Amino acid sequence: EGKPAAIVNKLRGKSQLAPQVSHCQSLGGVLAHMHLAGRDYPRQQPNLRGLPWWNETVPVVLPYLDAATAELLRAELAYQNHIAESSAYTALPRGPVHADLFRDNAMFDGDVLTGIFDFYFAGVDTFLFDIAVVINDWCIDLASGVIDTARANALLASYQAVRPLTAAERQLLNAMLRAGALRFWVSRLWDFYLPREASMLTPHDPTHFERVLRERLATPFVLA
Repeated sequence: EGKPAAIVNKLRGKSQLAPQVSHCQSLGGVLAHMHLAGRDYPRQQPNLRGLPWWNETVPVVLPYLDAATAELLRAELAYQNHIAESSAYTALPRGPVHADLFRDNAMFDGDVLTGIFDFYFAGVDTFLFDIAVVINDWCIDLASGVIDTARANALLASYQAVRPLTAAERQLLNAMLRAGALRFWVSRLWDFYLPREASMLTPHDPTHFERVLRERLATPFVLA
């Protein structure tokens, strides 16, 4: 009828909101294949919620926080700026990443991963940052932020069976786990305290990723 339209396949299954080791294992291999497949993609868009955005947004949300919380946020941002200037960070492999691959952005039919969706925040960043975002959601106890080592190790083993981590990636895994927590803490603070007019977004609790960041600081992950 002269109207723009798109017809797409419906993914089988449902999102696994309580992922088990088998789901994390499936996701790790697919994530690695996705990273490898995107390496020769010629178009470039930066991760629009990366470090430059954190530097712009943190000063805007600081006035809404108590002194201790504001100091944590400032300190972590300073740490991430320091990491970004390091030779190890410069050596990290990079390319198109999902950047928002939470457990509700993938579909499973039983233990079979049928697809990944919601690439709204996709852009070019380090593959390690993408891995860290996934671990911080798929491989943690939501109430405490503590990493479930069985799930995390299964995801990383499956990933490395396809694309082994480089020395720089192994060195900076914990730094990027902190970066992934910071990214979503900052964005949730922004959405919570400064909601955009007419936005369809429902703000999420920012304290969840504050808790995740504090846990990453207290208990660094040991790569198997």
